[in-house]
Amino acid sequence: MFAATAITLVLSTGMHPERLAQVKAIDATPGLLWRTAKAGRFVNQAPGAFSPLLGVANHTQMVLELQAKTASGELEAYKPKMNLSDVPDAFDSATAFPNCIKTINDIRDQSMCGCCWAFGGAEAASDRMCIASKGALMYPLSAQDVCFCSNPNGCDGGMIDTPWSYISSNGVVTGGQFNGTGAFGSMCSDFSLPHCHHHGPQGFDPYPAEGTPGCEQQSSAQCPTTCGASYPTPFAQDKYTFSGSVQTAQGEAQIQQMIMEGGPVETAFTVYSDFENYAGGIYKHVSGQMAGGHAVKFVGWGVEGGVKYWKVANSWNPYWGENGYFRIIRGDSEGNGGIENMVTGSSADATWSKKSA
Repeated sequence: MFAATAITLVLSTGMHPERLAQVKAIDATPGLLWRTAKAGRFVNQAPGAFSPLLGVANHTQMVLELQAKTASGELEAYKPKMNLSDVPDAFDSATAFPNCIKTINDIRDQSMCGCCWAFGGAEAASDRMCIASKGALMYPLSAQDVCFCSNPNGCDGGMIDTPWSYISSNGVVTGGQFNGTGAFGSMCSDFSLPHCHHHGPQGFDPYPAEGTPGCEQQSSAQCPTTCGASYPTPFAQDKYTFSGSVQTAQGEAQIQQMIMEGGPVETAFTVYSDFENYAGGIYKHVSGQMAGGHAVKFVGWGVEGGVKYWKVANSWNPYWGENGYFRIIRGDSEGNGGIENMVTGSSADATWSKKSA
């Protein structure tokens, strides 16, 4: 039972008293570079409410497992081919690889399902396939296929190397967004779970909030075996794969060079409850407990007001954050949740092609 003062705060501000205190503490942080949301999803719940929705249960453990796989040779450690002096202060994959801007800027929506690990992989793989083929293979690879075929319970989370190993060994079909929305329209296996409003202010987001009618908690779908009825290519003939290694990179410099050589990569970070309040700017963890881990796509970096940041594509629809992206402080492992600890992607010299049926 809330105390009378707490009830008054909730009624007058619409915010849970603990969240109100957290937001006030964040806003009072000297030199704060990001904006907090004063309304929207979770505003009337205590900090940490989005924990069940995060798809990387233990980011620290995941990094240790990836390091072990790299040491054993199952994954390949990335070795830069360029000089560090060639890395610019600012870089955006959409600008650097204009032939593939359509895939790179395709912000998707994972619904109320913890399959961020599959989305980050499917999105980055779509970009790297397009870039490696010089725009000849510009298709969105199916998060539906990756999430529910490489992991039987994909909504419960997964590892960021799984999409790449799965695509390499099994191939993956094309797949657009729910009901054929998004830049590519309907493809072979579109994502079957509905669009949702995720966190922060509702703004112009037309979708229902997670946990409300139209965006209820989702269960993992069945692994698709056929394309949509209107799609002209049979499922087995629509699969794409690559020959080459699955690489990992660590640290700011290596990640920058890997992106410059081959395009966006998948990463994950430890998420703290203050991230629920993000509405824009350069995020840095300042308050709240660990809520879980989240997988996303690195697309570039820059500097603003002397502060270095990463530009990151999220999978919470294009109405969230900064048009579906967020910026996070670069070179500060405590402030960025270890987002530079390990990334994954196909090698830049991988050869992409249709998989033989």
